[in-house]
Amino acid sequence: MDRNERIADFVTCIRWTDLPEPVRVKIRMSLMDSLGAALSGQLARVSGIAAEFVSNQESGRRSTILLNGERAAPALAAFANASAANALDTDDGLQYAYGHAGAQIFPTALALTEALNMDGSRMLAAMAVGYEVAARVGRCWHDHHEVYQACGSWGSVACSAVASNLMGLSREQTVHALGISEYFSPNAPMMRDVDHPAMVKHAIGWGAMTGVFSAELASLGYTGIPGIAGFDKYHDWIEDIGTTYLLPESVAWKGLGNACCAWAHAAMKGARRLMDENSIRLEDIERIRVEGFTETVRLGTKLPSTTEEAQFNVAWPVAAMLVDGEVGPRQMLEDRLSDPLVKGLAQKVELLECEDLNELHRLFKIGDKQGRFAARVTIDVKGGRKLESGLVDAGQQFPQTDWNERSIEEKFRHLAGFVLKKKALIDKIVDKIWHFEQTVDIAEFISLLKR
Repeated sequence: MDRNERIADFVTCIRWTDLPEPVRVKIRMSLMDSLGAALSGQLARVSGIAAEFVSNQESGRRSTILLNGERAAPALAAFANASAANALDTDDGLQYAYGHAGAQIFPTALALTEALNMDGSRMLAAMAVGYEVAARVGRCWHDHHEVYQACGSWGSVACSAVASNLMGLSREQTVHALGISEYFSPNAPMMRDVDHPAMVKHAIGWGAMTGVFSAELASLGYTGIPGIAGFDKYHDWIEDIGTTYLLPESVAWKGLGNACCAWAHAAMKGARRLMDENSIRLEDIERIRVEGFTETVRLGTKLPSTTEEAQFNVAWPVAAMLVDGEVGPRQMLEDRLSDPLVKGLAQKVELLECEDLNELHRLFKIGDKQGRFAARVTIDVKGGRKLESGLVDAGQQFPQTDWNERSIEEKFRHLAGFVLKKKALIDKIVDKIWHFEQTVDIAEFISLLKR
């Protein structure tokens, strides 16, 4: 059997009762994390633009735009909600795919579950399918493409798998849906956006939309090319799909107060640790030097004027972490970017690339357990003191052992609280998520997610 057909068999057959318990636990946690990211992401300007764009499209108003309450065609609702889910960079990361999966998979599953009037167990199973396909296809994608493409590229294929599962496509139709989505996937040169941060970011919205459109086209007989996952060189990365589940150990969540690119997290952590351990006063800081790997240095130190520029930056989140002790929506949205105290500290940050940190990052990208996002921070303070952090690990490790249902719920409540002011409503949403497989009427759940 061709490996594209093997993937399609997995995509078309899996239901909630087929999933091992560790996968079930993890997918509920992933749903909560992605929803929290999508709700708080509504605070960003890009979310309003995306919602307005899709609301203006007249046909197929079957799926809801979160909080906005407007309805749109499933592919367009997925685009709007995915744009929000990645808007503040609080969403999950996925090993091997080296990027964000949940912000695409969750909105795709939500839009089609609503449009097709399916229950919660079908939505959760489709999300699990999406993660398993994302990890494997994403790994092939980065090996195959010379230019580092953002998450919406391989995400298109993962989202077409989600859509194919929910739409009940045949194996043949699913093979074509996967091929269509791969061919039409966005060419998203990630590092160009790192250099010039804009709302396009990781192409998350486009990945979700392309995935849905691809499955819809395949259902009508539209054909696609064989996917790269079928190449012989990727045999070992694909062959175990459906027998080995990567999801329980391959998802990493961002902690509270980390609403920015993970490449900056180690620097933030190191700077804050030095401040706490040495009782540094902000006014005594003369210089902050961050040693990092290439991508950390590429983020730069330019003072931001938009939330996207603040997220793809090192100086701003490091300074905000020193001032506030967290980097969340309050620190990263535009109304805070003129803060003179944070700006003054940010201007004291210098970056230096180090080869040993590049090597740790290289190992991380290929899934080696010795790999990590790491940095070293030195703070010079008045009086000639030089404080050094030593090697600081950002915590982006697989498996991620310090997360459980309690901690993911705490993060959700924190993020949801920025846009949902009633604790009773958040309580109800949390309870629904923890028993989501019992949800018969998805419209009842979505009704809780409107302003």
